[in-house]
Amino acid sequence: MLRVLLYLWALPVTLFGMLVAVVARSSGGTLLRVDGVLEAAGGWPARVLRRGFPFSGAVAAITLGHVVVGVSLDALSATRVHERAHVRQFERWGVLLLVLYPLAGLLAWVRGGHPYRDNVFEREARAAESAAPFKAGRPGSAGTHSTGR
Repeated sequence: MLRVLLYLWALPVTLFGMLVAVVARSSGGTLLRVDGVLEAAGGWPARVLRRGFPFSGAVAAITLGHVVVGVSLDALSATRVHERAHVRQFERWGVLLLVLYPLAGLLAWVRGGHPYRDNVFEREARAAESAAPFKAGRPGSAGTHSTGR
């Protein structure tokens, strides 16, 4: 029951992520489901990710609720641990994360840090990577694809 509630709490953002995933698939990308998360690689959204965003620049992947969009299958494999931390953040904060994330970046910048690297949500995702006993995609790992931004 808790799992269902977590999915419902993140659902508004997940629905947007699903739309982006459909765009990726319809423009030549690939869709797969890994551990309850829809992953989309390639297609038009990959070009957007490669171009980048203000403050972060180009990224290998981005999380939208229970959807992760990456530039490639390799990028999804390389970023899996990092992006799953963001999935958990969406499960914790729901749609509020769409406001809290940029506010955390602004707070980091006001404190003299970098709005992306010093964002508390990015720091948490990097900490999850560091704590992982193995990197996804390596022999013996549980995952098939992914690493951080």
